[in-house]
Amino acid sequence: MSRGADLDRQPWRGAVREYDLVKELVYALVVVGVLTVGLAAVFGSPDEAPVTLKQWATAAPSDFVATATAELGGTSDTAGYGPPYNGTQGASQTLGPLDLQSLSGVRLPIDTARDFVVAPLETLPQPPSEVSAWNAATDTQRADWTAAYADALSKAPDGDPSKVPSGDYGPVPAMDGALLAMARSGSLDAALDGGASPGLDRTREVLFLGDGQYFQGLAEDQHLTGDQWGMMNETGNYPGQSWLWLFSFWYQIPPFTGLANADLVITLIMAVLTLALMLVPFIPGVRSLPRIIPVHRLIWRDYYRRRRG
Repeated sequence: MSRGADLDRQPWRGAVREYDLVKELVYALVVVGVLTVGLAAVFGSPDEAPVTLKQWATAAPSDFVATATAELGGTSDTAGYGPPYNGTQGASQTLGPLDLQSLSGVRLPIDTARDFVVAPLETLPQPPSEVSAWNAATDTQRADWTAAYADALSKAPDGDPSKVPSGDYGPVPAMDGALLAMARSGSLDAALDGGASPGLDRTREVLFLGDGQYFQGLAEDQHLTGDQWGMMNETGNYPGQSWLWLFSFWYQIPPFTGLANADLVITLIMAVLTLALMLVPFIPGVRSLPRIIPVHRLIWRDYYRRRRG
């Protein structure tokens, strides 16, 4: 038996003092709690209020109307996103024959004209008569109306709908105006997501917001667009999620900065790196590095010294 083990068996004859474990636990909890609350108040992320459709329609009505027109015409980003929202051909990112985006299929089907404009207007006590005209029109007629109105809006001063000259726009201007009024009243937020409880499902609301310029402008002001070195998507002047730095790192360097399928490529790179980390104990050569570079022996030098003794 070693001398150390023999010493462990001998009774303690040194000084003895009382030790209150419960008191220490209470002190620790109080100190740590005060420090946590204090540091969170000073360094924590700001509690940003959610952006609403009412806020958008009030602050940037021209952008709201232009976006609603794009949703009706099927020319918005959401309309052409592909799975899981729609089956737009060629919209998904691919790498050769690999198409991960399409594997799950269209799980959250969204018809932007119907879900973002027509259906909310139909929830009004007195839906605009123009909705019936829209529903009765052919797809070609609808496309012509929205294209003509979108072009007129782009040429109007500041995109102001009130400054658009007369034209063959069908029911589009009236539907956009009714939707704008609905958003300003605050009723569109709930109607857009099918009356879901606030905060539980804002999918359609966020997609609609994301198709406009107002929401993107707020993101740029908060430096959340991901085009800055080290960007990790946190509001304010804060470091963000440190565990995401390696994922966001790839977007900042060539050739990934110019790839159309950068999301897919970087996801595959991270999957390979994660798999390699998991398999370190099984990779020949790599698993031998601790023996070749014995840093652990320097850290635990006392243990290895006693072991040699």
